[in-house]
Amino acid sequence: MLRKYFLLVFLIIAPVEVYAQVNKLPDFTDLVENNGAAVVNISTIQKQRTNGDQIFQEMLPNIPKDSPFYEFFRRHMQPFSTPRRAQPRSMGSGFIISKDGYILTNAHVVESVDEITVKLNDKREYDAKVIGTDRKTDIALIKIEAKNLPIVTQGDPDKLKVGEWVLAIGSPFGFEHSVTAGIVSAKGRSLAQENFVPFIQTDVAINPGNSGGPLFNMAGEVVGINSQIYSRTGGFMGLSFAIPIDVATGIADQLKISGKITRGRIGVMIQELTKELAESFGLSEANGALVVAVQKDSPAEKAGVAVSDVILKFDGKDVDSSADLPRIVGNTKPGSKVSMEVWRDGKIKKISITVGEIPSEEEIAVHGEEESNKPTKQIDRLGLALSELTAEQKEQLEVSSGLLVEDVKTGAAASRAGIQPGDVILGLNNKDIKNIKHFNKLVEQVEQGRNIALLIRRGEMTTFITMKLDDNEE
Repeated sequence: MLRKYFLLVFLIIAPVEVYAQVNKLPDFTDLVENNGAAVVNISTIQKQRTNGDQIFQEMLPNIPKDSPFYEFFRRHMQPFSTPRRAQPRSMGSGFIISKDGYILTNAHVVESVDEITVKLNDKREYDAKVIGTDRKTDIALIKIEAKNLPIVTQGDPDKLKVGEWVLAIGSPFGFEHSVTAGIVSAKGRSLAQENFVPFIQTDVAINPGNSGGPLFNMAGEVVGINSQIYSRTGGFMGLSFAIPIDVATGIADQLKISGKITRGRIGVMIQELTKELAESFGLSEANGALVVAVQKDSPAEKAGVAVSDVILKFDGKDVDSSADLPRIVGNTKPGSKVSMEVWRDGKIKKISITVGEIPSEEEIAVHGEEESNKPTKQIDRLGLALSELTAEQKEQLEVSSGLLVEDVKTGAAASRAGIQPGDVILGLNNKDIKNIKHFNKLVEQVEQGRNIALLIRRGEMTTFITMKLDDNEE
């Protein structure tokens, strides 16, 4: 009888212990206690100036300008052009990376503002100055005048594993030092308009105000900077993206030294290599970046890169997908001479190439840039960013007209239909495309719920791709 009793107790207790062991959740308390002091709240103010005549007319709108009283009141009712202080324009987060006050955050948090205030966990507040920003990676380095500040420990994003726990500290909606946790959902994500960042995707709750805050691993090391979310409502929907910390610190080092960023370029236009295209080129795997155009007088042209080459390696680094190439080339020092492996005519060919430099935004503003290098029109209804082909591109592709797909908005009709950056749109519903304005007009004429057929040139292949415009398109 006693033996049966012990057996019954074991059967009851053992499953409970096993369940507790298997379902034990991580304890974040020590992580937050040890690292929270290095996370800061960032608030910004933008001063707005209003023209004196505008203010005067708002105050005395019934006095005509040709009235003799107008000039009298305009001169004597001062001040007319005083700065009007706005409410804090934005709230964001950041974290301290050096004891003497250097702080990392997002560029969109501190750009185009007049005042930046950094608030520490112990309620101390400091004015901050911008050392430099980089829009392409959304990284900013700012500085406060202080000493012996708490700092974060930097980790290695490459060691992150999909499924492991991560934690964010920030100020969502101004609620300072809020802590949220989740898991790594994916690594190396590419997002539209973000060619230089292999994002870490998580399901950590990130909301406005978390931007610029740190993403920690369970060892208490910063592995990323929380940058953006994917949302249809403006709030958190389970998809958050962080910039790997090694990318951020590389940018910060350049900003600290020179205040600007230099990136490499080789002057090719590429697209993703599909399984079908890989087979047509004799490749066993769909790895690499397919060259669809080579810019005139570019490093690529001088090195002998040709349309239909598949770039497999650059400077010893594997190019698994087309999204890898801009990041690898961009991180290569301009002027460097590197080796590149391409697949051409059924075999691997090694090419030596001298990396050029991407023009800065200031140089682009002064000297201009080829239209093919950047999106010129966002087609909201389809989710496409398009540019018109240059004369050289038309000659290389052997077409008389067409539009180059620069980017595809994730989740939009074009994305769901399989259209990719690097595709060339030749026609819509059996009508040749003359230019972007013509394309927009044709799209506007399509009724909701109707299918449209786009004639697409992809590499050496021309095909029709159909898509349906539904009422949910934004």
